[in-house]
Amino acid sequence: MGKDLKGKELEIGLSQRKDGRYSARLVTNRGKRVEKYFDKYQDARRWLAEARLESEKGDMAAWAVGMTVNEWFDYWIVNIKGTTVRPNTIRNYRERYRHNIKKSIGGMMLKDVRPMHCQIVLNNMADTYAGSTIMQCLIALYNMFQSAFENGIIVSNPVVRTIKLPKPVENKIRVLTIDEQMLFMEVARNSSNYPQFLFALNTGVRTGELIGLKWEDLDFERGIISIRRSMEYRYSTGEWRIGPPKTKKGYREIPMTNECRELLESLKKQFELGKHVEDEFKEFVFINRKGIPTKNSTYDSCIKKLTQKAGMENFSMHTLRHTFATRCIEAGMNSKTLQVLMGHSSINITMNLYVHVTDDEKAKEIKKLEDYAEEWRKIQTGISDIVKVKNAN
Repeated sequence: MGKDLKGKELEIGLSQRKDGRYSARLVTNRGKRVEKYFDKYQDARRWLAEARLESEKGDMAAWAVGMTVNEWFDYWIVNIKGTTVRPNTIRNYRERYRHNIKKSIGGMMLKDVRPMHCQIVLNNMADTYAGSTIMQCLIALYNMFQSAFENGIIVSNPVVRTIKLPKPVENKIRVLTIDEQMLFMEVARNSSNYPQFLFALNTGVRTGELIGLKWEDLDFERGIISIRRSMEYRYSTGEWRIGPPKTKKGYREIPMTNECRELLESLKKQFELGKHVEDEFKEFVFINRKGIPTKNSTYDSCIKKLTQKAGMENFSMHTLRHTFATRCIEAGMNSKTLQVLMGHSSINITMNLYVHVTDDEKAKEIKKLEDYAEEWRKIQTGISDIVKVKNAN
């Protein structure tokens, strides 16, 4: 097992040279030693995984005879992509394959898939899925077939430029009105998840970022919350998975509101007074009565019960993030600042996805226009009167 220049152990077959380049080497099933050099670690990992695949299977074209799309995906996701991309990316690939690709073309022979089959996969999603999810499916399709093409398993990638994203059904984002927000929080006051709901409405963090928040991320002196990780429970493996925020901009600092500071100080006091927490989770801020973090899906289940009790339309935990962003805009926050607080990779995402102008705000803006027009009419009338007086003289 090789090491990088900092002494970190790398997977078998990889090492870093003194010049900073990465070496990837293996011995094929025919006993031939092969070694290549790469500037980037991920490129070295990818080549090594694919070289091992070719070595194991020998003549790739012969191996592909009789292979279905299902069989290729199962091999590709574990042996090729499984060692080269982040766990969240693997999860997205699996979800899109299981829910959308498999039922349409999973049983087809890999070599028989044509562009029209891939287009049908996307078209079938149009009435149910958001545009971003359809794009994820297109990316999964392209990458799995491109890898098969580059390894000589198929003669071409069927995901070509003529494939178009269908127009998705309009997905109106749910945002709580001020009255709804107040009603929900009043009903949720006695819920064990009340602190998490209040925190989300004061920070706009994603659920995974909330779950992964540690005491070391809180700077009470500066009044700053640092977002450094995301955590979620994987039911498939029965374990908690910690990873980086969704994007590079997801690493951010959020100032504490007064309400947020009071909440966090109260939770800190409970912790110091000996609140039951399992040893492996003592670093984390939001812990339930069992002494462990609350699972992602449990929040939505809790919200459903509370909205039913309040007689409200149901919503998801993510709605609290949308609501925070909307309250910020209503308070006059500029969009660039909001982008930073939300951890969005671009200002367009902030403007297009999270800024929802409420009916009240529309009315306020129209009233401003009316007031301006009335003021301008007064000025014009005043000028006209002055002109009349001058002409009379």
